[in-house]
Amino acid sequence: MSKWKMLPRMAVKGVIQNGTVYYPYLMAGIFSAFTYFIFASILCNDLVATLPHSAYAWMLLLIGKGLLGIILIPFLFYANSFLIKRRTKEFGLYSILGLEKRHIGVLLFCETLLIYLAVISGGILLGTVLAKLFFLLLLKLSNLPVEAEFIFTWQAFAETILFFGFTFAINLVYGLIQVSKSKPVELFSGSRKGEKEPKLVWLYAALGVLVLGTGYAVSIRSQLDEMIFIDFFLAVFLVVAGTYLVFTSGSVLILRILKKNKKFYYQKENFITVSGMLCRMKKNAAGLANICIFSTMVVITLICTVALYGGLEQITHYNYPYDIMLDFASGNLSREQIEEDAGEIIDRNEKQAVRIDIFEVRSLSCRVNGNHADRPVSESRDNNTIYLLTLEDYNRIEGKDQTLSDGQILFYTNGPDLGFDTLDFLGIPLEIKEEPEEIFPYPKAGKGFFDLMYVMVVKDKEAFDLYAGEYAKANGVTDREGFLESTYQKAGILLEGEDALKQETVEDLIAWCKEQQGFFASYKDGLEGRSMLRTMYGGLLFIGILFGTVFFMCLLLIMYYKQISEGYEDRGSFEIMQKVGMSDHEIRRTIHKQILLVFFLPLTGAVLHTMAGMFMVNNLMSALQLFDSRLIVTCTAAVLFVFMVIYCISYLRTARTYYKIVN
Repeated sequence: MSKWKMLPRMAVKGVIQNGTVYYPYLMAGIFSAFTYFIFASILCNDLVATLPHSAYAWMLLLIGKGLLGIILIPFLFYANSFLIKRRTKEFGLYSILGLEKRHIGVLLFCETLLIYLAVISGGILLGTVLAKLFFLLLLKLSNLPVEAEFIFTWQAFAETILFFGFTFAINLVYGLIQVSKSKPVELFSGSRKGEKEPKLVWLYAALGVLVLGTGYAVSIRSQLDEMIFIDFFLAVFLVVAGTYLVFTSGSVLILRILKKNKKFYYQKENFITVSGMLCRMKKNAAGLANICIFSTMVVITLICTVALYGGLEQITHYNYPYDIMLDFASGNLSREQIEEDAGEIIDRNEKQAVRIDIFEVRSLSCRVNGNHADRPVSESRDNNTIYLLTLEDYNRIEGKDQTLSDGQILFYTNGPDLGFDTLDFLGIPLEIKEEPEEIFPYPKAGKGFFDLMYVMVVKDKEAFDLYAGEYAKANGVTDREGFLESTYQKAGILLEGEDALKQETVEDLIAWCKEQQGFFASYKDGLEGRSMLRTMYGGLLFIGILFGTVFFMCLLLIMYYKQISEGYEDRGSFEIMQKVGMSDHEIRRTIHKQILLVFFLPLTGAVLHTMAGMFMVNNLMSALQLFDSRLIVTCTAAVLFVFMVIYCISYLRTARTYYKIVN
């Protein structure tokens, strides 16, 4: 039989004989293809575009698919490079037995093609079976109609096949380059080739601490402003780079210091552990850094996902405190008439109103700087909205009995309390009697926010018109009377029960408002707005669940391959130690010490990264309008505890492979 005919059989045999390393790679590849196919199938489903508010979920899934591709390519490349290194001794043996490099190249091509076909077939088959289930999960999380039918498209199949074809082509090219550059003897000893210690250890270790510390500082000092997302990606980049530098150079530096400690180093267990780690620290440290980074990614992703799920109702009601907000031209409909007509509609639908708030409000665009409110700057982001509200309306909304003197105001902001005693409003000095803790239609965020707004509660209607008139004058409005008449009267209605049971009542209220010709201005449907937000955040939750699973899969495979690589490299060393007189008990103690070392370092790093990153996570959640810090802290503690338990179980299970190889 010719060599060319033997190669496909050798490829199949090679994969089967190296199942210890290939089967986990196949499982990870199948899961990756399955996840990518799920994203592609949902995005290519034309029905998704017809669902209400689905544009938000569709856009998030499109971004998620792009990010997934960015993650999977280097991950599969990393796993493939490990496989190539494990096979170099076998390829070297083939070379010595007469196979040329071109034959080994064809062998690599056959193996890559075999794995690619298995990954694509398994991933698409699994995706075909479970795609509808995940589609229903997306619909459920996004509050979309669950009766929608899921339809497969050839485009999803084609995208998945092409993407993984491209990824495996990169892996094949890398393998061919490695084989073509090596001599048979180098291939034969490649899997046992030691790793060189990095040079300039002190410099790189110091640089790593500096970069990592800078990343922590960016996270801790981040503010909730338009730079928050730029700060986030900068912090991620710095922490990842710093982690690699600290683990590669910092760990070598620590091991060198331990080596110089004669009393510590010349104990049998410590001697083997420290020497072994130094001999291959470059690769070992990179593996530890990968575990640390993916652990952090899993934890942060799960914290955000769980917090968003737990705070979804808070987010929707923060943005839409009323089920319906009606705007009328001020003074044309009395408060009593609005209450009576709205009450009749609510009673007719057999509903109960939690609250009906009717108040007159005027929005003014100003530039607020400290305790100064000045005229707005044209097209400036520094402008804020100040709402004018009379004391009578404030007391009725909040159930208070406040009083104000001339020149006194209550001043409220949805951000942090200002702490000022006075306010200069367009040159008019005003005394701030109190900063209210809450005004219902304008919920408190309690921290800096993208869109800070203010409520200025004034003594009476006369003061209301006075300050509104001064605003008109400062901004060059000539028709003062017309400006004052353009004030709106708002009616906010909040009903009892779930949103799904209120729809008919809200529609009747909207229809009644539209009948008030000449009086009715506009309305804000809170049910519709909350539904839109649930769709958008549901898409985020769906992506968070899938990404958390993908990151955890990457983590498990890296841990598994690390244990295998260490096991094969340590087996020879421990055989030598047995020959020079070390007992099995002493060898086991040495193994246990090294396992504990590589176990705790990434986990400790991940916990530190998470703690430093919580400042940034808190701000990111606030950017998504979740301001409940207590909920975020609770989710963080719960996720960290569960992750550490799962991490311990996973690491101990993968460590069994290490013990089997070494023994």
